[in-house]
Amino acid sequence: MHKAPRGIMALFDWLGRCGYWVGFIIIYLVDSMILTTATSLASTQPAAATRMIGIMLIYSAGLLAFISWRYQKQLDYDNPRHFGRTPLTFQRLGQLIALFLLMYGVQILWNVLIGTHVLSSPANQTTINQQVQLLPFWNLAYSVFFAPVIEELIFRGIFLNYFFRKNNRWMNLLGVFVSGLIFGYMHVGGFSWTLLMYSALGWVLGFAYLHFRDIRYDIALHFMNNALSLLAFV
Repeated sequence: MHKAPRGIMALFDWLGRCGYWVGFIIIYLVDSMILTTATSLASTQPAAATRMIGIMLIYSAGLLAFISWRYQKQLDYDNPRHFGRTPLTFQRLGQLIALFLLMYGVQILWNVLIGTHVLSSPANQTTINQQVQLLPFWNLAYSVFFAPVIEELIFRGIFLNYFFRKNNRWMNLLGVFVSGLIFGYMHVGGFSWTLLMYSALGWVLGFAYLHFRDIRYDIALHFMNNALSLLAFV
């Protein structure tokens, strides 16, 4: 019995990883769709909206447990960059604050370009703001507390180990660039100058993940960025 050529096996392995990763995106989108449905029902059918929120909470808990488990299993299997838990020191805290200020700078530039009509207001952010008006507590809680955890696990944690396993400078740079670009596209849904703004935030988060080697720092940065964007609106 002949074995398949190594190149064919590598191709099937890559396609399998693509399928798994797209699957993670899909089950995350299902969760956000449940919240969107609850939001649309909030003003006309509050009882139905409450039931949908209950479904969302159960689904979100299962999703978080599954994605966290899969990420840890992946690191147990193959972890060339030695991701794990790094203790918080004053030096790392200062670096974390510096990266947050960099993300804040991107947000300021973004708002200036929108205010001067160089860029239009992002449809994604407009939709979120509208949902916050209709169902404030759950949309704020989801965007500020839940989305950063899941998105960092999917777009940084799982993605980089699935597709950019080798730990060298060029592979790391390419991994950060591609993950940030996909992160931006998933928020914009098309190619525009706004895509670069979202991607820039993703690039900062990707750099932070490789720098700190601990996804909790990324989650903290993402949390602070979302909180700043949404609480400023509220």
